[in-house]
Amino acid sequence: MPTRTRIYLPEHPYHIAQRGNNREACFVEPENYQLYLELWQECSQR
Repeated sequence: MPTRTRIYLPEHPYHIAQRGNNREACFVEPENYQLYLELWQECSQR
């Protein structure tokens, strides 16, 4: 069954789920995950 179309409204937060293929981990190295979190923090402040 296809995913339903979502409505996006400017200036409203959204839940984001990050997964690898077959629900495997996306980040093997802790440093990569830390960088990912820092980039999201920077983007959320814009």
